[in-house]
Formats: sequence, structure tokens, C-alpha cells
Amino acid sequence: MNAGPPARRGRLPLSLRRRRVPWERQRPTWRDARPAVIARALKRAESRPSGNWYVVGATRALRDDRPLARTVAGHEVVVWRGPDGRPHAGPGICPHLGAPLAGSPVRCGTLVCHWHGLALDGRPAAGWEPLPVHDDGVLLWVRLDDAGGETPLPAPVLPGRPDPQAALTAVCEATGVCEPEDVIANRLDPWHGAWFHPYSFVDLTVTGTPGDEDDDRFTVDVSFKVAGRLVVPVRAVFTAPEPRTVVMHIAEGEGAGSVVETHATPLGPDERGRPRTAVVEAVVAASDRRGFAAARAAAPLLRPLMRTAAARLWRDDLAYAERRWQLRATGRFPG
Repeated sequence: MNAGPPARRGRLPLSLRRRRVPWERQRPTWRDARPAVIARALKRAESRPSGNWYVVGATRALRDDRPLARTVAGHEVVVWRGPDGRPHAGPGICPHLGAPLAGSPVRCGTLVCHWHGLALDGRPAAGWEPLPVHDDGVLLWVRLDDAGGETPLPAPVLPGRPDPQAALTAVCEATGVCEPEDVIANRLDPWHGAWFHPYSFVDLTVTGTPGDEDDDRFTVDVSFKVAGRLVVPVRAVFTAPEPRTVVMHIAEGEGAGSVVETHATPLGPDERGRPRTAVVEAVVAASDRRGFAAARAAAPLLRPLMRTAAARLWRDDLAYAERRWQLRATGRFPG
């Protein structure tokens, strides 16, 4: 039973479900979740340019005293801030004798190798070459032209989002044994939400699917569970602006204009040669309600709760993505 259309502005965001439908009695979605529709949406996403940009991590994760380090597409990468606050990035291997720069400290905006003291200020030095880096206020990106193999772009392909300075933001990270396409395919399957995540979503109806090259949107009416029969109904639109990103925009209902960005960053093989992918999911929430200012003030308390909720969803969704990769790797994936 649907909870009705998304709540109008000015009203309380909560709605009361008319009745609780047992999980097994909700409407099946398997006929609607056509593999060909998802595959075409994935193919369209993969055909879009990324400019060789990869998400490294959250802006807030970058400290003043040490770099943020990650292996991206098999390349060790470090990011740190200079004395003016601007980010610098480059290979995470010291060119002198191969020290891991991930374990080196930052002193006065300079990354100092902890093996022999090679000081890096973001400019080329002793064979070390910087990498293009971008801080969008929520996430940090690096450009790896050798890994991406595309025509470079001066900046990442970013979706429209609220101003981070006026929003409540939180970033969740998780890692799975799969490839980026498995993560993106999961997000391009909105039909699984109420079945696979009944603790978070109810009354889910996909009201629009991609029609042509100019309209690649999945539109979903769904209610987020709060407690008991209390829900927050919204209309959400899913799009894929580049090969490793899916964005959910809240189009109607509470928090209209807010976004959830899911970024899939390839890491490299594990000890068994299996691919590993990091999911970096950013919530950028905004509202014109007067009480939202209090929510922003309480951000240090709310962010851990937001990350916990996202981590629970990705515990399940990574199992989905990993299963998809396993079937593809063994030639057993349907279709």
C-alpha cells in the first residue's frame, strides 16, 4: 500500500502508513527489473567521459599532519594540503628508495619522507611528479591519465548538488571484491530497494525508466522508514553522469534538492588476484525548513549516524555487487 505522493512543502515531513504490509506480500518487482534495461543504463554510463578522475576519499578525512592515501587502479596515491590549504597529490612511492609516502608526516604543508627526509611541496622533485587534484568541498579527486586512458578533463564531471557550506554532509566508505561496473549496476537497479533493504525502504514504485539517449533517468517514489509506521515519502531520480558515479536526487518531498552520490573507485587486485572496488558515498542534504539550521549545528553528532545507516545499506549492496562479479567471472551471469 503506497503512502501517497511525496509530502508538500510546509507540512510535516512524516507520513503514517495506512497499514503495514508483510515483506513477503509486497508487490514483486522482478518482472519490472528487466536485465536489458539495467544493462543499457550501465552501457550508457560507461560510454560517458570521466576525464580520468577518480574519487580518493572525503574532504573531511584530509588532516593537516598526514596525507590521505589510497591505491587507485593499482597506483599508490597520496593527497595532502599545502600551507595555503590547497590540496596536492602525487604518487605514494618515494622516488628515492621506494618508501611508502602514506606513512610520512606533513610538516607546515610539506610532505616529508620518513625514510630519508625528501621534502615534497607539490612541485616536481627528484623524479617525483605531481598529479592533478580536485577538492569539491565534499570529496577529493585525483586524475590518473595512465589508468583512465581517456582524454583528460580539467575537472571531474560533477553532478548538481546543494552548496556544501549550507548543507549537512556525510561520507561513507566500504570496500568489496568486485569491479566498479558491479557497484554501478547495483545502483541502476532501484527495484531491489524495498525487497533487499526492508529496514530502510517501503512502498517503492519505479515510475519512470530510461527512454532514450537524452533521458536516462530512473524515477522512484519511495518512503524512508523512520520508526514503526512513520515514513518520509519522496520522489527520487537516479542518473549516471559518468562511468563510476550514480547520483540520487531528491526531486520532491522532504529534502528536495538533496543528493546521494555513489562513487566506485577501482583499487587493484587482492592477494588472490580478485578486483577490489571502494564505494565512496556522499550524502549532501539540504532543506528550507527552519529547523534545518539546528540539524547543521548538530552535524558532528549526526554524521556518525548517517554513516552508520549508509554502511548498513552497503553491507548488503556490496554482497549484491560481489555476487554479480562472481557470476560474471565464472561465466554464469544470466544473459
